[in-house]
Amino acid sequence: MSDEEFIRRFEADQVPEDSFHHADHVRLAFAYLSEYPPLKALEKFAAALKRFAAGRGKAQRYHETITHAYFFLIRERMARSSADSAHNDWDEFARRNPDLLVWKNGILSRYYQEATLQSDLARSIFVLPDKLR
Repeated sequence: MSDEEFIRRFEADQVPEDSFHHADHVRLAFAYLSEYPPLKALEKFAAALKRFAAGRGKAQRYHETITHAYFFLIRERMARSSADSAHNDWDEFARRNPDLLVWKNGILSRYYQEATLQSDLARSIFVLPDKLR
């Protein structure tokens, strides 16, 4: 499925909640970054996630820090891999970046204390990483 089609299906609410997992979030961020300039992509991505959660009565599940942190990690990886290829392809990106697809004890545990990610502040605004490497 093309990036454009993936976005269209998500925005049209044609993705069942039980079939949209962490790797799908990463795929969606990748799609937005492939189709739009970064800040526009982030705006559209965050808005789509908020609508998705709210439409299922779970608006509280949206997490600003997690959304932004993953988004910019994906952006950085895409930029680094673009030196290797003229076009970012999702399958190739996923193959090269399996650490981004892990949810439990995933990449954010390198950058954030668990208490920070559990905080109301981190849920409502982007909080800078607070864990030393």
